[in-house]
Amino acid sequence: MAEGTKPYRVYRGGRKKGRVPLERATRPSTQPSRTPSKQRRPRRWGLWIALALLGFVILFAAWGALGYRSFSSGVDEANGRLSKAAEARLAKRGGSILSDPTTILVIGTDGGRAPGRGDANRSDSLLLLRTDPGKHRISYLSIPRDLRVEIPGYGTSKINAASQIGGPALTIATVRTLTGLPVDHVIVVDFDGFRELIDALGGITVDVPKRILSNRFDCPYKPAKCRDWEGWRFAKGPQHMDGRRALVYSRIRTNQLDPSDTDISRGTRQQAVADALGDEIASFGTFLRLPFMGDTLAAPLATDLSAWELAQFGWVRFRADSGRSLRCRLGGEPSSSGGESVLLGSEDNVAVISMFLGRSAPLPPPKGTLYGAGCTRRG
Repeated sequence: MAEGTKPYRVYRGGRKKGRVPLERATRPSTQPSRTPSKQRRPRRWGLWIALALLGFVILFAAWGALGYRSFSSGVDEANGRLSKAAEARLAKRGGSILSDPTTILVIGTDGGRAPGRGDANRSDSLLLLRTDPGKHRISYLSIPRDLRVEIPGYGTSKINAASQIGGPALTIATVRTLTGLPVDHVIVVDFDGFRELIDALGGITVDVPKRILSNRFDCPYKPAKCRDWEGWRFAKGPQHMDGRRALVYSRIRTNQLDPSDTDISRGTRQQAVADALGDEIASFGTFLRLPFMGDTLAAPLATDLSAWELAQFGWVRFRADSGRSLRCRLGGEPSSSGGESVLLGSEDNVAVISMFLGRSAPLPPPKGTLYGAGCTRRG
């Protein structure tokens, strides 16, 4: 191409001279224009769920704080009802219930407001509870009330007399002499208090292993009807009991349907009631009602345990493996002394203490014995 000659531009109508354009002309679009649609904002479900969970946690914590405050108020009064002499008899050990094995003595006395019980203060029930957080286990040891023992400073007598003579302080000393075990804490409750505690919880559910027809004690009817009354009846299987029936079930010494039931075997019933009571106290339903009834739970008790220590015990019990719990009892040979029935301690009681502490394998009471000592796993 000669210098100065310009390239041609080709169009449908021929060709024209001029520079080739750097860009082709765009034709106007014949398609309808589309306006860009607005993007939808994603719904923040995760945020709402997180806020709801946070609100629930705050509400749960606030409710728990209110319940604990109410419960703590009642426990403070229960601490004031325990004598200084009884506190002085307790073992002074450091550590926490959450981490260290702890022994608690529960004393159920036969006192109350019923006629004839105003001056009664014998221990109708003696139960040792031992927590073992490391093994997630709680063990129970029942001590028969008629067991003849050495009462420090007063000679030999039934163990239930220790409470009548010297109250919880002397009972603690007697149990320690008998078992060789330090007693870290104590809980004391009488008949009326036991009944009121269970009624405040709305009752408890106990699995009754066999049918029971008791003897005719504490008839609930008028004298004319009591003459024909046969006794208290309990069907086999789970039974929901109010305070009165739970107390009766704990106290039955004779089963007319089974002669093998004795004053010793009632210790098993008392342990079952204590277990059911613990289940109810630790239940979610009780937690929901705690701000309104926390002080009521401790009202029937006298104890050295603080509210925080009782909360620790509740947590240890909650985490315990029910299949590993032990139910033990001391035993002996029936006899009489001074015209009253007593139980002379068996040599097997030493072995039972070892089982109770988890130092040896549990062995049940010997077959064919009504008053034998031994331990069984909860089944």
